[in-house]
This record gives sequence, C-alpha cells and structure tokens, in this order.
Amino acid sequence: MTHPVSTYRLQIRADFDLDAAADVTAYLRALGVDWAYLSPILEAAAGSDHGYDVVDTSRVDPARGGAEGLVRFHGAARAAGLGILVDIVPNHMGVADPSRNAWWWDVLTHGRSSRHADAFDVDWAHGSGRLRLPILGAEIEDVLAAGELTVDAEAGVVRYFDTALPLAPGSLDADADDIRGVLQRQHWELVHWRRDADLNYRRFFTVTSLAGVRVEREPVFAATHAEVGRWFRDGLVDGLRIDHPDGLADPGGYLTRLAELTGDAHVVVEKILEHGEQLPGWWATAGTTGYDAMAEIDRVLVDPAGAPVLDALDARLRAESGMAPVTSYADLIHDTKRAIADTAQHAEVRRLVRLLPAELAGAGDADAVDALAELLANFPVYRAYLPAGAGHLEHAVAETARRRPDLAARAAAVADLIVADPHGELATRFMQTTGPVMAKGVEDTAFYRYTRLGTLTEVGGDPSVFALDVDGFHAAAGMRQSGWPHASTALSTHDTKRSEDVRARLSVLAELPERWAETLDRLRAVASTGNGPFDALLWQAIVGAWPASPGRLHAYAEKAARESAENTTWADLDAAFEARVHAVVDAAFGAARELVESFAGEIVGFGRSNALSAKLLQLAAPGVPDVYQGTELWDLSLVDPDNRRPVDYTVRRDLLARIDGGWTPEIDESGAAKLLVTSRTLRLRRDRPHLFTRYTPLPAAGPAAGHAVAFDRGGAIAVATRLPVGLAARGGWGDTVLLLPPGEWRDELTGRRHAGGEAPLSEVLATYPVALLRPAAEAASGAARAASGTADTAFGNAASAAAGSNPQEQV
Repeated sequence: MTHPVSTYRLQIRADFDLDAAADVTAYLRALGVDWAYLSPILEAAAGSDHGYDVVDTSRVDPARGGAEGLVRFHGAARAAGLGILVDIVPNHMGVADPSRNAWWWDVLTHGRSSRHADAFDVDWAHGSGRLRLPILGAEIEDVLAAGELTVDAEAGVVRYFDTALPLAPGSLDADADDIRGVLQRQHWELVHWRRDADLNYRRFFTVTSLAGVRVEREPVFAATHAEVGRWFRDGLVDGLRIDHPDGLADPGGYLTRLAELTGDAHVVVEKILEHGEQLPGWWATAGTTGYDAMAEIDRVLVDPAGAPVLDALDARLRAESGMAPVTSYADLIHDTKRAIADTAQHAEVRRLVRLLPAELAGAGDADAVDALAELLANFPVYRAYLPAGAGHLEHAVAETARRRPDLAARAAAVADLIVADPHGELATRFMQTTGPVMAKGVEDTAFYRYTRLGTLTEVGGDPSVFALDVDGFHAAAGMRQSGWPHASTALSTHDTKRSEDVRARLSVLAELPERWAETLDRLRAVASTGNGPFDALLWQAIVGAWPASPGRLHAYAEKAARESAENTTWADLDAAFEARVHAVVDAAFGAARELVESFAGEIVGFGRSNALSAKLLQLAAPGVPDVYQGTELWDLSLVDPDNRRPVDYTVRRDLLARIDGGWTPEIDESGAAKLLVTSRTLRLRRDRPHLFTRYTPLPAAGPAAGHAVAFDRGGAIAVATRLPVGLAARGGWGDTVLLLPPGEWRDELTGRRHAGGEAPLSEVLATYPVALLRPAAEAASGAARAASGTADTAFGNAASAAAGSNPQEQV
C-alpha cells in the first residue's frame, strides 16, 4: 500500500474544473506537495459548488470536467510526480431535483416495485406504501387552492413550480382532471416542508434533499462504486477520503469491502473523535481526516491562564442579557442535542420507536419518544460500533436516569434491546441517529452559543478543553506516530468554522483576556444584538477575519445567528433580531471601524506568530498533513461558503518563485513567510522521508522554556513559539536554550547554522518564530544529489522535469 507524505485539497467545481486543477499541478509539485486531494467529482446536482449532493454515481461530473477531464488531470498529476486522492460520498445522494437522479426518479415512478427501491433507506410501511416528500411551501389543500400543482399529462409529470415529479404508470387512466385523485394514485406524497417529522426516508443530518443510500446491501455497493472501482483498475486514482462513514449501517464492513475493491488503497475517513476517543482499530483505514490533530495544535497555542477571565466575561454577558448562566458545557450540549432530537431529528426518533415492541412503545408513543430522545441527547460520542463501545450506551442510560428518573426504566429497557442484538435494525438505526443529533446539536448549534473563545469551537474539538500543555501535545503526537502514522492532519478544511489563521489570531485573546473584555464592552456600546454571548462571537469573527468585505461578514453573521437558534432560526426568522445582527456588521465599517482596526492591529502580529507555529507543527508532526487550498498564504476565511472562495494561484506562484530566488520574506500582510514555512517543510518531508521516521520531544531550558515546543522527527527538528504575548512581555527568550542533539544543524527557513547542545533560542528563532532544522552534513549531501539530478519521489523522475531545478536547497 502506498501512502501520501502530504496532500493538498482542491475544491473542484464548474469554475475550477479538473482541467483548471491540472494547470496547478506543477505549482503543487514546486510547493512540495506529494498528493493532490480532490473534492467529490461524481456527477452532482446542477450548480453544486461542494459536490456532496451526488446524483449519478456512474460517471465523473461533466460540469467538473467529466471522464476525459479526470484522464487529463491524472496525466498532469503524474507528470508532476503527484498521487491522487479523491473524496467520495457513500452515505447519501442528492434528490433536490428528482429529474436529475435516475434512481430516485424510478423509485418515485414505481414505488416499492422500482428496481432501485432497495438503494434508498425508506420505511414504506410508515408511509402506507408512499414516499413522503416535504417540498410544499404550505399545506396541500392551500397549495391546491392556489393552483400551484398541475398535471402535465403529455410529459407524464406533476409540476410544482420548478419541480417535476413522475406520474405512476396508469395513474391517469381514471379521471385525469381530478388532481386530488391523481395525487392519491402516486407512489409519493407531497407534504409541507415543516412536516419533516413525518418523513419516512433517512436523510443526511437534516437535509431532506439528501436521501440516505443503503450501501450495506451488496448490489447497492456494487452499483454505487462501479465507477470508483474503475478509477483504481485504470490507475487514475491512488486513494480515497470517505465522507461521513458514521451515517452508514456498518462503517467497518463498508471499509472492508472498499479495501477489496481498491486493492487496499490508502483510505481516510471523515470521523469526528470526541476528546479521548480512539478510532476503531479494526477498520481498514489509514486514519481520520485530521480534526483530532487540529484540536491538539490549536490548544497547545492557547494560554490556559486566560480561561478564568474569559469565563467571567461570558457569565457577565449572559447576566447583562437576562440569560441563564451556563452551568457546564455538558449541560449546554445536552439541551441543544435534545432540541435537535425533538425537532430536526424527530422523524428519525419516531422511526426508532416503530422498531420497539408494543409493550415498550406503549399505546401512545410519547413516553418512548421521550426516552429515546433523552438517550440520544446523553450519548457521549458520535456513535458506537456495537458490540464494541457498549459503554457509551451505558453512560447514556446513567445520564438519562440522573437527569430524568421518570424515564430511567424505559431507557434502560431500550438499551437492553440494543445491546442484545448489536447488529439488528434497532441498534443499527440508533447508531445512525446519534451522529446527526451530535453534529447538529453541537457543531451547528452549541458552537454558536458557547462563545468565550472562538478558537475552541471548531469541528472535532471539545471547547470545554481550553488548552493543552506541551507535554500533552507531545503525548498526542507520539500516539499518532505509533498508532496512526498515515492518518491525515488538518488545520483548515471545507467544513471548518474558521480558518487556521483566524483561529490563530483569536488564540491571542486568551493571552489578553482583560484587554479583550474592555474592547468588547466598547464595541458593544457602539452596536449590540442584545445577546451578549452572540455579540462576543460576532465581534470575534470581525476582528479575527479583519480586513474582510462587508458582504462576507454579513453572510457569516446571518448564518451564525440562525445556527445558534436562540433568537432567530432558519425556519422562523426574527427580522428585528437579524436587523440588529446586520447593524453590528455595519458598525464595524462605520462607527466602530477605528476601534476594530486598532484592536486588530494590536493582535495581528501575535496571531501571525501563532499561525506560523501552527503550520509548522501540523506539517512536521506525525501524520499526513493536508494543506487546504490557498492556505499556504494567510487565509482569513470563516464558515462555508466563505472558505470555498476561488484561490489566486498566480500570486502564489510568483511569491514562491521569489522565495526560491533567494528572498527571505518579512512576516507581513503578503503571507510569504507562511509560504516559506509551508514549502520548505513539505519539500523536506517529501524529498527526505528518512528524516521523519520517529517522534522525540526536545526540551528547552531557561526562563522562557514554556514558550517553546520542539521535537525531533528522526533528523528533522521543528521548533515553534507558543504564547507570544507573554514572551514579548518578558522581553524575549533571554538565555533560554533548546537542547539539540550533537552535530551541526541547518535551518531550512533561513540557512542559518546552529551547533548542537545548548542552542540559544534567541538565535534559533532570531528571524521567524519557527525553525526547521536538519543535519548540516545531510543538507550538503542533499544539495549534491539535487545537483546530480537525483529525485526521491513515489511517482518517478518525471517530477524533476515538471518542477524544474530542485529549489529545496535554495533560500
């Protein structure tokens, strides 16, 4: 099995298709990237920028370049010495426009007799044999009265505005003018979109336009993965990223079948691990997509001393806003998860109730619904993989008994049924529901309410864990080296709430909590939503992403307000509150602009120090680092779709050429210093893998020792600065030293050489807050190899020609 050394994520869409991606492969090679990593490329819904709403698994999306585009991209990637990793979506398919999805269309046409009926996860009995579609803007009688539903007999469809739905064969043989009768004779039933609690098909989370697919059934797996299998047979692709495996009935079994299909190719899974949770060791995967590493890197750069002040600020903001205090983060997420179980996931909870025996469900199902919803709210991880992980269910039962003694017996009885048949339908569907409740309740709700420090409310992170000390970081990195050395590590993704550089800037607030509290009070005096904690979130986003366009910040503010679901929601907008939200953004460009710019100016330098440290730690530490498109320069993006904006590769090529020509950039707004760190670390990992074979912490000694984190990867040494505000306050490194192994060491970023032993950090980090060292003798031999034309790559010597002369030795 071949594993990547590093990856670079490209968002493939109509305006950046596979041919456009092919055009940047030579740049990726020069940057030091090992594999190109593509977002989903199977045919998706029209106009989809993300590609997760696949409508046809049998072909590469023509809008993204089609099969021929993939061949051309493959050729360009190979010429540049790059492997290829592709994101695939086994859990669901896009059904927003039924006419675009042939399988869904056939199911709507023929119902349970459709040849594709088994492909989708439908509870036909609950719908009296009909598939319920929540697409109406009002109740059916009102829609009919308004004449918004029409029968097009010639086309064989019913039309509702731009949506066409197929007529069942023979359904017009009776009175075709009786539209109510025609509707009754279909294999689908139209309902108001607010009636999603009555749905009878599994969705992706709460998205009714993404229908769950049953890949656990072998014919469905074979059909949905035929094109993916062809990629591997034809040598077009080297590895896969699996989206949302927790939605599958049997994630471990799926990965086993995938390994058979791909010949044990490199596969990583988008699996969110809660704090302290381990990835199932029996899965056929190289590891996760790296959110666990992201949380560790963020937290080692956060000052734990800031927690009490930020906690007190949050408590004051809540009190001033007439809000109840947060007694604990656990209580907060219990309530947000329970709200999701009672609303957005209510259809899934009711489906679970239908699987219970009558004596447990009861004559009415209210008590059973209550008990199941409470179990889901108390489940501590995204899901368990029974029979392993039964302890998580025991925890949920105990918490349910503690919080709701009246439900204790019923909850315990439900849990007993689940454990008794760990592969049965009840257990499987319960585990398919814990994930959506967690994701929507925590990431998409609680993260917008628990606002003391934005760095911490990131996908895969536990915001109740405020910081991580250096020893804790080393322990986590050592475990990754020994257990999951080929797992991905990430800092930014298409799903992150804030980019790595925004989080790095916001981490500074933990070192300046009193100054931030004072500044926030002044900002709120200019403009406030009336919700103090939400003000904190919004003003953090503004100073964290500054400078940003008004349009970007308005879009973020509106999404954040609705996701928090405290004062306004996606379903029930509060116009007055949202007006106040937008007024805050307007104030940032008006009455509060001077204050915003002043405070952002105070923290920007420290934020850049954090950002360079985070980048080096990610790129040099164990695992396979992924660079999200464009983040080799400063990237101040917020939540999607802001983080999926086009990338200017011309600027990046030009800056890299200047660096390779001998330029040592300043740490300024250009971001070239980050490009230097990124390119030199990626190149060293790719071209000198023997320098990255182990993980050994390196200690610092002296008064500022706590501001350094350093490690030896087996010849390559990474040195990073943490808590830069405190370091500046103490006057710098002073006589603090880093204890280097014997010999002479060369910094890949500056060319400066350092003797082994007690190396003064004031010299090692004289130019940048980070250093990347390797043995000077090895560096010289590497230069000789480069001069002789030797190339160490996994995909052949063609890479040397594509990249031109090896700039690894140039500074």
